[in-house]
Amino acid sequence: METKEESPVLIGQTGPVQGNRYAIPPAGVTIGRENDCEIVIPDRQVSRRHVKIDRRAGKTYLQDLASKNGTCINGTPVKDEMEVKDGDLIQVALAAVFLYIASDSTVPLEADGVAPRQGRIRLNPIEHTVYVDDRLIDPPLSIHQYRFLELVVLRGGGLVTREDVIGTVWPGEDTGGITDQAIDALVRRLRDRIKEVDPDREYILTIRGHGFRLDPHAG
Repeated sequence: METKEESPVLIGQTGPVQGNRYAIPPAGVTIGRENDCEIVIPDRQVSRRHVKIDRRAGKTYLQDLASKNGTCINGTPVKDEMEVKDGDLIQVALAAVFLYIASDSTVPLEADGVAPRQGRIRLNPIEHTVYVDDRLIDPPLSIHQYRFLELVVLRGGGLVTREDVIGTVWPGEDTGGITDQAIDALVRRLRDRIKEVDPDREYILTIRGHGFRLDPHAG
């Protein structure tokens, strides 16, 4: 039986592409100002054919096509070609930023565009934004923080084990080096980000020896 191939995904974060989701097929995509590009950014800062993203041997590579205003990955200018990794931010000139997700299976699309909600927490899985008590967390969470929070919210107050966290937050990566200390640091940073908008409540509880859960009293 044929199995659907999982595709990497670009999610527009800023500019005219904000909120849009683009699967990267095996043949790759070209981003630019020309209408024959797979992803069109109608901005004069963007070259007619600005950047090419290719998939080869299970990896994804980005090539700047000698654009006038350049391309960056996580703030680093791309000189010729660079590998793109899960959670990377791709900036095209100063016109648009994309979030790269290594597999579309990790980008949940809710029916009718409804974002998952648990009590005071509301997530937008397309834009990867989070509202706590209807207040936006800004700047956005990191990709790992977002994945962990989404896992906890979608579990609906049920237990999330450390094994669940590793499989969801770091999918497809070599997990041998992911320690309990790394998970605890991730949770601690996420709690700090949530407290920036709601310092009066605890949303994520640590169940010692078992894992984590959403605080049922924070709803």
